[in-house]
Amino acid sequence: MKFTRKAAANWQGGGKDGKGTLTTASNVLNKTPYSFNTRFENATGTNPEELIGAAHAGCFAMQLSFLLGEEKFTPNALDVDATVTFEDGSITFIVLDLKGDIPNIDKADFDRIANKAKEVCPVSKLLDTEIQLNVSLK
Repeated sequence: MKFTRKAAANWQGGGKDGKGTLTTASNVLNKTPYSFNTRFENATGTNPEELIGAAHAGCFAMQLSFLLGEEKFTPNALDVDATVTFEDGSITFIVLDLKGDIPNIDKADFDRIANKAKEVCPVSKLLDTEIQLNVSLK
C-alpha cells in the first residue's frame, strides 16, 4: 500500500518574535497557531514536538492493535501517552507509556507484542532517537 499525506506551514516574522500556522489536508489542523512561545513556553497553540508525540502515539497504538489481532487478541482499549524530550536543538528521547485493556492476554505476551509494535511502527522507524516503552495492563 502506498499513499501520501500533506500538511503546510506558514511562518511570518523572525524566529523568536514571529508566528505561524499549520494546516493539514484533512483540515483537522486548520491554520492552527504555533510560535516560539507555543514551542518553548506554554502559550496556546501547538508545536512540532507535540505533533510528533501525537503522531507517534497514534501510529504505535494502531500498529499494536494490528499485531494483537494477528494473535487473536482484540483490545478494549489501548491508551498511549508519548512524552517527547527536546534538548539542545534535538529531540533526544521519547517515552511511550502504554496501558492496555485486552481480554485474556498475559503480561508476557502483551510485553512481547508491544515491543514488536514499537520496533515496526512506521513513526518509530522514522525517528532517530531513543524510544523507551513502559507497558502495563489495566
